[in-house]
Amino acid sequence: MKDVTDKSPTLREAVAETVLLLPDEIQAMLRERRLEKGDALEIARTAGILAAKKTWDLIPFCHPLPITHVAITYFFEPGQVRLQALVKTTAPTGVEMEALTAASLTALTLYDMLKPHTKQLEIGYTRLLSKKGGKSGDYVYQPVSASHNGES
Repeated sequence: MKDVTDKSPTLREAVAETVLLLPDEIQAMLRERRLEKGDALEIARTAGILAAKKTWDLIPFCHPLPITHVAITYFFEPGQVRLQALVKTTAPTGVEMEALTAASLTALTLYDMLKPHTKQLEIGYTRLLSKKGGKSGDYVYQPVSASHNGES
């Protein structure tokens, strides 16, 4: 575990995103809250918030942090839902892992809630979109170029 004893607490913020691919008719059921297991959007939002708060308990070298805010936002697009998690704290270390964990667990919870209705579900990428604060400075996601992926 990294020693952050001598680091001063500063405002930290991170936004992460996970995409869930699903059939449009299932997305309509999700949006209209017509699922067998209940209001999946609110249940998944709660799971994401709890996941952010428990990240230190799940990932071995993460510090327990005083999370001051978590927001889960859904963006509905044809064939997919993008799930974004915003996490904030005032601490000596950042909340990137908390945001990534929140986005991931939100997607996993939706998957669980939707699986009685279809097997055509896929959790796509999870990525850090941005971070603010800390010694390393701010970060905004930039797609990796095809040349870095070994593609021509």
